[in-house]
Amino acid sequence: MHIAIAGGGVGGLTLARILHRHGISTVVYEREASRAARWQGGMLDLHPESGQRALAEAGLADGFRSEARPEGEEHRILDPAGRTLVHHVPAPGSFSGRPEIDRRALRDLLLDSLPGDTVAWGQRIIAAAPRPGGGWELTSDGGHHTGCDILVGADGARSVVRPLLTDVALTPVSTIVELGIADADRRHPDLADLVGPGNLWCVGVNQILSAQRLGDGSIRVGISLRATDRPLDRYRDKPSLLALFDGWDPRLTALIEAADNTPTPRRIETMPTGTRWPGRPGVTLIGDAAHLLPPVGEGANQAMLDAAELATELATRPDDLDAAIHSYEEAMFTRIRPVAEMSARIQSMMLSPTAAQDLVRFFTPRPKQPAPTA
Repeated sequence: MHIAIAGGGVGGLTLARILHRHGISTVVYEREASRAARWQGGMLDLHPESGQRALAEAGLADGFRSEARPEGEEHRILDPAGRTLVHHVPAPGSFSGRPEIDRRALRDLLLDSLPGDTVAWGQRIIAAAPRPGGGWELTSDGGHHTGCDILVGADGARSVVRPLLTDVALTPVSTIVELGIADADRRHPDLADLVGPGNLWCVGVNQILSAQRLGDGSIRVGISLRATDRPLDRYRDKPSLLALFDGWDPRLTALIEAADNTPTPRRIETMPTGTRWPGRPGVTLIGDAAHLLPPVGEGANQAMLDAAELATELATRPDDLDAAIHSYEEAMFTRIRPVAEMSARIQSMMLSPTAAQDLVRFFTPRPKQPAPTA
C-alpha cells in the first residue's frame, strides 16, 4: 500500500501519524520549503470529541497537554464602546473543555512524531492522472513524477485533488484581515492586559475586531467583515482599516495601530452544505478539501477527526481499500452535515447587525429546568 497525502497541514499530518502507528508508511507532499517557511497562524481550541480524540489515537495526548494552554479558553466580548458583554474564565489548569494550542506547536508536535523522510518539502502536487493498472501518477510543481495506490487530498481550500471527485463551486462568506503584535507584554502592556490570556472579540454591526494571545507572548489581531466585491488591496494599510472603525473606543482600535506587520487580507470561502461525491477508486479527501467550513472553530477539529476515521478504515481493511474509503466517506458525509449547518449559522450571526445581542444569548448559560415531579 503506497499512500500519498497532498498537504502537510494538521489534517494530513494527523493521518500520516496514525497510519504510521498502524505500520503503514506514507509520503506527505507539502508545498512549503520547510516547517519554518511561514507563520502558521493563531490558536486552535481542540474539542474532546474530535481534535483531542484524534491526538489520542495518534498517541500524542500527553504531548498535547504539555503544549496546550487551558487559560487560552478565556474570552471576552466587548461592544464598540469598550463595554464588556460576556467574560468567560475557565477553571484554572482544567483540560476538561477546549484548551487552546498554537497552530505552530500542534504542527511541530505532529511533525516530530513522524519519521524524518515522511514529508517531501517543497513539493506541491499540481496534477494527478489515473494509471492503467490502478492508482495515480502524480506530478509536483517542480516537475517530479511519482506514483501511489491511494491519494488523499488534504490540500485545503484550493485543493488540487478535489476536482478529481467533484466540481463544486466555492462561495465567499467574509473577508478577514490579519495583523500581529510581537512581544506584547513588554512593548504594549496595556493591550496585553486588554486581550488577556485568551480571545477578545469587539463586536460591531456587520464587523468584528478580534485579538488572541499566542504562546510566545504575541497577539494575533483579526478583522472580520462581510463578503463584498471590494478589492483586497483596499485592506492593506492601517489608515483604511482604522476608517472602518471610526467612532470606536480608541483602546480597541489601538490593536490595529500597534501592529508590526503589513495587514494581510484574504477572502473566506465555503463549500455548500451537504456536498458529497459518488466516489472514485483510490482517491479521497479530508479537511477543508472535503468540506470547507467558515472559520468558527470546527475546521481543524473536523480535519483531524477525518484523518483518524480514514486511518482506521484503511488499517482495518488493507485488502479492500476502496471499500475502506467508501465507508469513511459515507460516515464523514453524515457527520459533517450538521456541523456545516451549525457553522454557517454562527458565521451569519457573528457578522449580522444584531451580532452583539445574539452572541450574548449564545454564550449565556441557560438556567437548568427543574426535574419533573412524579
